Amino acid sequence: MMKRLICLALVCLGAPLRADVTPAVFFTDNAVLQRDKPLPIWGTAAAGERVSVTFAGQTASSTADAHGQWLVRLAPIPATVTPSTLVIKGNNTVTLGNILVGEVWLASGQSNMEFSVRGTQDAVLDIPSSAGFPLIRHIKIGQKVADSPITTATGKWEVAGPKTTGNFTAVGYFFALDIYQILRVPVGIINSSWGGSRIEAWMDPATIKSAPSFASITTSWAKIIADYPVTKIKYDADLAKWQQEQTAAKAANQPFTKRPPGPVWGGLRGPGHFDTPSGLYNGMINPLVPYALRGALWYQGESNTGNPAYAAYFSAMITGWRRQFGQDDFSFYWVQLANYKGAEPQGTEWAFLREAQTKTLALPFSGQAVIIDLGNVRDIHPRNKRDVGRRLARLALKRDYGINVADIGPLFAKAVRDGAAFRISFTEINGGLIAPQNELGGFELAGADKIFHAAEARIDGDTIVVSNTGITDPVAVRYAWRNAPLAGLFNKEGLPAVPFRTDNW
Repeated sequence: MMKRLICLALVCLGAPLRADVTPAVFFTDNAVLQRDKPLPIWGTAAAGERVSVTFAGQTASSTADAHGQWLVRLAPIPATVTPSTLVIKGNNTVTLGNILVGEVWLASGQSNMEFSVRGTQDAVLDIPSSAGFPLIRHIKIGQKVADSPITTATGKWEVAGPKTTGNFTAVGYFFALDIYQILRVPVGIINSSWGGSRIEAWMDPATIKSAPSFASITTSWAKIIADYPVTKIKYDADLAKWQQEQTAAKAANQPFTKRPPGPVWGGLRGPGHFDTPSGLYNGMINPLVPYALRGALWYQGESNTGNPAYAAYFSAMITGWRRQFGQDDFSFYWVQLANYKGAEPQGTEWAFLREAQTKTLALPFSGQAVIIDLGNVRDIHPRNKRDVGRRLARLALKRDYGINVADIGPLFAKAVRDGAAFRISFTEINGGLIAPQNELGGFELAGADKIFHAAEARIDGDTIVVSNTGITDPVAVRYAWRNAPLAGLFNKEGLPAVPFRTDNW
């Protein structure tokens, strides 16, 4: 008997190990695939295993490499509202149902992109009504920090409906809703976002290494990691002392003391923190490569206010994503920061971040949704996400789908001295300039002393005349250049003017 067991064990050791063919996490029931583009489909299997994929009348095959990775590409497929089955065969068979072909957009950024439909101002109406839109689909990528690019992630596609839509990214859902209602094709949103995240975490490693000016990203983080053991000991001691003070204050019915300095949101920065340079790209974007996309939506920047390098980081990040996906021309649209007090309403750190976002429009196939009128001065997470999604949808509808719709508000063209005033000209006026609240606020003038003062502004045809009786020789003009400005200029399509300045101070 013993001799027989030994022989059986030797036979088993000599037999090839079986590994079931497994598609990447993004290929699940209810998925949406991008129309009219080559379709990469990939996953894992045993090394050397032959894998075939059959969908929409096509079959393509591949052999898993030495690491068990396989990939096939199907020819472009037109949109269809009729669900189909996708079959993957290797040593086993995987059958995915309710698959649609339509428009796929990647939605990423920090908390205002992560913000779910459940928290929006009309959630009680929008969530039940989503039952009428089963062709809108959503997948939430599991949050993960990785020190190097990984290929796996978690998530599953869900169909819009009363039981699911509340958890969708609100900005992404309302964007998808407008796209679907105009185009009548399926829309899929890949939600890969993390509240409080900085842009450095979303930049791919090759991009961070690509320019000497980005070296400070890694050197600064290296210092944080080196200091972490000592920093953590001190923070833990301060936190324990504070907690004791809170307990004593509560027992004595006294006011709570102020929390010790240190991060409240996201925890103490150190190993595994979501601020890790490239950490979120590695763990939450790289696994998506090379999923076919129409484009990307981005809502981030709050965590980077005060960083003068943001424009360079942002442009480089977008270019890097396009390179990694092998789709250099995919559209990239972002939300400019809303009006919010920041450190204080009259501060300007948010204004400079908005300027950095506007500068990024120099990239091709890019666009910006201005929401300077939609924020809440006291809440960094404004609940009106429907209009934010709609302004992003205007960009896509016009630029990607050829729909004749205004997609941006008045855009500064030039400022010319007109006596003791400045006359401002704009492009994108779309029917004319208006001040819906009958108050054209937000304009400021400065003289040679470089001190800005509120100015009077009036509409004169397609221009704005800006003056201040106390400044007879103005040298610079700004508009909406505060954290929470009283910005009152729009075009007749109801889109707000883009904040601007004529100085470089």
